[in-house]
Amino acid sequence: MVKLGLIQTTSYESNQKGIAQVSKIIKKLGQKETKIVCLPEQWLKNNIIKDFDSEFLEFKKIARDFSMTIIPGAFYEIRKNTSIIAPVIGPEGEFIGRQEKIHPFDYERYSVKPGNEAKIFKTSCKFGIIICYDMVFPNVANVLAKKGAQVLFSPSRIVRRGIVPWEMYVQVRALENRIPILAANVENRRFGGNSIIVDLTEDDKVVTTKIIKLKGASEKSKEFILEKYEKSRKSRFSDSNKFQ
Repeated sequence: MVKLGLIQTTSYESNQKGIAQVSKIIKKLGQKETKIVCLPEQWLKNNIIKDFDSEFLEFKKIARDFSMTIIPGAFYEIRKNTSIIAPVIGPEGEFIGRQEKIHPFDYERYSVKPGNEAKIFKTSCKFGIIICYDMVFPNVANVLAKKGAQVLFSPSRIVRRGIVPWEMYVQVRALENRIPILAANVENRRFGGNSIIVDLTEDDKVVTTKIIKLKGASEKSKEFILEKYEKSRKSRFSDSNKFQ
């Protein structure tokens, strides 16, 4: 059994104030023995991060203190080729990897190099990261599940008018792949919140979703027995036929 969590953020006056406020929330989750926590995409005032180590120094300390894995969100990384990446801080307090956004959205296409790999991370469990618009594309979640992910996290930034279809995408990806998904969003005047934890329940071979939604600036953690999904996931994948 593993406890997994989400944080729904709001607007903050500066990166410094945002990180200070969210650090308190992460500590609270750590005290509840939450082992992996995910934040939204681009929730900081300045989402172009030049030095992840210095920007998220406090997160790294908390991760080490509570043996947590922290996905601090997804942000622009300015290099020779600009990317949007979701870095991962491991339970020893160091960055252990990063997932690049595979499908830049709309205006992002003109400045962002798309990623080309769906990666698996292993700390308290095996997990994958789906960054916002990547949730629209079935193959991203499917590849992660087939690579061995036991759960998926999704740092997102969804405008209010996009919440309904976004929630549908998250639930469908969970159902398609028989895998729980925790998707974090920003809530403010423009972005619609409703961060969502999608669990699955089965009744006589019929699987449906069981949902928890967040409201306002808040956090939530939930215990999962990730092994219980494996039989259903294996069965679902074995039913897939090749066709044209």
